[in-house]
Amino acid sequence: MATSGSFSTAVPAYFRHPAPLLDNLETDTSRLQSATINECLPLLNAVEDPTRSPFDFNEFGLPSLEKEEHIQFLQENLGEFPPPFVGIDASRPWMVYWALLGLYLLGEDVSPFRSRVVKTFYSMQNASGGFGGGFGQYSHLAGTYAGLLSLALVGGQEAYSLIDREAMWHWLGRLKEKDGGFRICEEGEEDVRGAYCALVALSLLSLPLSLPPDSPAREAGFELFTDGLGEYLSRCQTYEGGIASSPGSEAHGAYAFCTIACLCLHAAPHEMSCYVDIDGLLSWLCARQYAPEGGFAGRTNKLVDGCYSHWVGTCWPLVEAALDGPRDTPKGMGRNVSENLYSSEGLSRYILCCCQGPQGGLRDKPSKLPDSYHTCYNLVGLSNVDHAHTYENPGSSEPFASAFTWEAARAQVPSESDPGSVFDTGAHVRSLNPVFVIPHNRVLEMRTWTAARPLKTAL
Repeated sequence: MATSGSFSTAVPAYFRHPAPLLDNLETDTSRLQSATINECLPLLNAVEDPTRSPFDFNEFGLPSLEKEEHIQFLQENLGEFPPPFVGIDASRPWMVYWALLGLYLLGEDVSPFRSRVVKTFYSMQNASGGFGGGFGQYSHLAGTYAGLLSLALVGGQEAYSLIDREAMWHWLGRLKEKDGGFRICEEGEEDVRGAYCALVALSLLSLPLSLPPDSPAREAGFELFTDGLGEYLSRCQTYEGGIASSPGSEAHGAYAFCTIACLCLHAAPHEMSCYVDIDGLLSWLCARQYAPEGGFAGRTNKLVDGCYSHWVGTCWPLVEAALDGPRDTPKGMGRNVSENLYSSEGLSRYILCCCQGPQGGLRDKPSKLPDSYHTCYNLVGLSNVDHAHTYENPGSSEPFASAFTWEAARAQVPSESDPGSVFDTGAHVRSLNPVFVIPHNRVLEMRTWTAARPLKTAL
């Protein structure tokens, strides 16, 4: 642990002071931004006086990740909720997923939760295909995504065999639209969330890429789930360079992730530029990180929020790896990204200094309370900082093949204040497959189990 006298030289100045040039026009937005900076700066500058902070600091002036407190917080979030939580009953698949993934990232074995998870999702699956938020609720792709990832996290035949894959295939076929996109549920809205969640389900469950015979999208001449999809996603990029939920809407960090991850399933990641303006996207993503806070905002002129450590933060390993090309790409063939395109140090400082709750759990910003959603996605952000991601060009015509080749290694990132030293968050959370946002081995295990059991009706 560094001494307090060395902290001031370890932290770049732009993470310790407000921007030197400020717009004098005062608006509601600027007042909220100033308030956010004022609540973050004391925590970012606690390294100058460690008595202000309950945390120990490493040589880079970063507080420790309080793993035991966060583990206890997430375990409590897997228990019974009080009656007022009935208002968010449809989010139960997500609350299970956030808690399980957060525990995994912190080093916990989540397989002992298998029977409880299977029992929970048994009543959420509908005979018509897909999962709802709870018993008797309509199937929804967002809840289905969270449910599938939760079952993958606990792993095992008991979890995998719960899923009615044939009904899922037919249900997904009914969600495919004639313009190439997907609805999020039957008679629901069409947006990029639906496309991403649908491809995650198709790929993890080894479902046929061909549309079921009764899919309405066949009337448009489509034969595959991916037909027209890239073109639909390309229409969602906005004049700013970011990506919206649907054509003509506002660019948003969560929709950017859904689109980029979907494109990494649709084809090999280095083919992403066939459908989006990469330079415009890079410009928009870069503008989402603020100083002095160091965190990400989800939209233009919005505040930083810990959840975008994932929604925006996980865009970066996908885009960086796509620009570099597959692991076997000869030097000079790709764009060869030699360092992070965002400030991993800034993101680490925001998460560890500003987002840790004093009694466990992580939060949006210091004025907010911790919850499992922000705990999970702040930890995903730290995982991305701690690891470098690469993929292979599998040389196979098998659908989604490159998505199953991702690997992670410890990142070797020079410190921004001292290029001769390697920046270390000290958090040491586990790595994830950035396309699926679950562990690499759990992705491969579910895919291998389902691939060995092709649907009889599709043979």
